[in-house]
Amino acid sequence: MSANANGVTLGAPSFFSKEATVAGPGFSRWMVPPAALAVHLCIGQAYAFSVFNGPLTKVIGITQSAPDDWKLTTLGWIFSLAIFFLGLSAAFAGRWLEQVGPRRTMMTAAFCFGGGFLVSAVGVWAHQIWLLYLGYGVLGGIGLGLGYVSPVSTLIRWFPDRRGMAAGLAIMGFGGGAMIAAPLSVALMNHFKSATSVGVAETFVVLGVVYFISMMIGSLAIRIPPQGWKPAGWTPPAEASHRLITRHHVHIDQALKTPQFYLIWLVLFLNVTAGIGVLGQASVMIQESFKGTITPAAAAGFVGLLSLFNMGGRFVWASASDLLGRKMTYYVFFVLGGILYYFVPGFASSGNTVLFVLSFCVILSMYGGGFSTVPAYLADIFGTMHVGGIHGRLLTAWAAAGIAGPVLVNYIRAYQVAHGVAKSGAYTMTLHLMVILLVVGFICNLLVKPVHEKHHMAADAV
Repeated sequence: MSANANGVTLGAPSFFSKEATVAGPGFSRWMVPPAALAVHLCIGQAYAFSVFNGPLTKVIGITQSAPDDWKLTTLGWIFSLAIFFLGLSAAFAGRWLEQVGPRRTMMTAAFCFGGGFLVSAVGVWAHQIWLLYLGYGVLGGIGLGLGYVSPVSTLIRWFPDRRGMAAGLAIMGFGGGAMIAAPLSVALMNHFKSATSVGVAETFVVLGVVYFISMMIGSLAIRIPPQGWKPAGWTPPAEASHRLITRHHVHIDQALKTPQFYLIWLVLFLNVTAGIGVLGQASVMIQESFKGTITPAAAAGFVGLLSLFNMGGRFVWASASDLLGRKMTYYVFFVLGGILYYFVPGFASSGNTVLFVLSFCVILSMYGGGFSTVPAYLADIFGTMHVGGIHGRLLTAWAAAGIAGPVLVNYIRAYQVAHGVAKSGAYTMTLHLMVILLVVGFICNLLVKPVHEKHHMAADAV
């Protein structure tokens, strides 16, 4: 029961309200990570979407591409749109999330993500690319954004003593979703494949239903801590300017007036751009780089392996940032990532599959680590009060990178192939361009300083 401003007693809060998700006495905060994973393991399927690219180029021809079949450059926009709308929905829903709480936000995500698969299935059956753009790209992308931010901000509040680890617990599920989705999708397509179908539409229907159910379970299990809650025996640490950890709070709108927000935006954008384009075409890339030696099944295994390192990196690097500091962790990403990107084309041209795969495994661990480290970075810089909304707005960097990364990989590759470059060597220019992006990211991270006190919220407003 509660009372309004006039003292009139009101009924119990709605099951879908934020108040209804406040944890009761004795609730264990370790019950929250499984709820977050139930959502993030589903939406992490986005990283395995490349396994559909090959079959989608043969929807009409079935065994080989027909003249009216979709091209890879056309299909690449599905993934780009999904990431773009992920960023936009996360940005615009940040304030809404703070108002309505994680349960309603996660339920909305379930309807959008699951429904997006069903709309896309109709698009495949009707061979209408705009329905795939609308289904998986727009609706699915909105589901991705809403499902991404709500568990992260909730976990950071439950684990103020281990912010990096908390973010890693949630976001590692997003990175690991492809580890399940890639082989599952291939198996489903093989099961449904026939003389008249490549099996993609049927697979979309199954995945849409399964992901909807799992995400709804997560939304029902999620809880938020009561006002003023903190772990037993934990005392907030003194400010450490060398680690950029503040005890103050910055309002979500005020954060946009600080240079720190835009520098961290660029840090995330450049780190993501350098990895997301490669990830979106991982299956095709390894097959073209090692023509005749890597089968579609092996390429799907490569996507799954990258997902494993993407997932593990999100937890390991974010946890390590609790010791190293967020800024130092990003220094490692940019320096080590640049070195590996520089040498990967040489590994491909020499036929060294092992070093090629290992390099991308490390790169993808840092790519995932960048996502899981940035919420804690924001909490350190701007405080925890509005971190969910600020994180949502920062994810517009992911939206921009979702366009820039695949465009760089797909169109530079297409340009080089059109000008006589062998497919096995068509990625060299792109990968070396990634080195330049990471150098710029290093400089942006170097410029991040503590927020000026004029941006802090007043003590009576906290």
